[in-house]
Amino acid sequence: MVQLEISVETLDGVGVASIADRIELCAGLSEGGLTPSIALVEAAVFAAGTAQVHVLVRPRPGGFAYCPDELALMRADIRHAVAAGAAGIVVGALDGDEVDIAATAGLVDAARGVPVTFHRAFDRLAEPLPALDALAELGVERVLTSGGPATVDVDAVAALVAHGSLTIMACGGIRPHNVRAVLDRTGVTAVHAAPRIPVGTASTYPGTGVPEGHDRFATDADAVGELRELTR
Repeated sequence: MVQLEISVETLDGVGVASIADRIELCAGLSEGGLTPSIALVEAAVFAAGTAQVHVLVRPRPGGFAYCPDELALMRADIRHAVAAGAAGIVVGALDGDEVDIAATAGLVDAARGVPVTFHRAFDRLAEPLPALDALAELGVERVLTSGGPATVDVDAVAALVAHGSLTIMACGGIRPHNVRAVLDRTGVTAVHAAPRIPVGTASTYPGTGVPEGHDRFATDADAVGELRELTR
């Protein structure tokens, strides 16, 4: 059976995504995802129904090389998220174009046995196949990846699946129009999507990235419903 994960940043989004198998909960999706508040984690766990809530832990926008203080903050956020009921944790830490082994080990340890997903920092690695083995040894359960590009590269993802070290969750512009092709051509058993639509009134803040006449994005309920039907 295909596992469907939907990434959301609001409690309304949690309600929309509750028909999925998993919810990746974060803040700042326009920044690539940031750590959500513990209040939002607690509310999401309550509102998610049968969907598992996997909490993204990322302390700031930008790259994925973290200083000791940032790593300490991430470990604390992970412990708080698990205590609040998170069913999984989503993290990533790099040392140049390689996995930061020591940092990742500490983050996995902080999760206290809760499943850990290594996020799209993976797509910045120079040698992804050996990295799969290293992550598996650290106790990471799955990797979220497009295969490298911004949108999913089915051949690259298929090669990662064939390597067989751990679960590969495909992502990168996955929508109802292409999800079946991604599943059929890669062999993945899990897909991740973050379909959003602009809503609200005109923004008074320039540079938000939201189309003119709107002030924010919301989870696209129609797209989530179609993805659920197509991945059953």
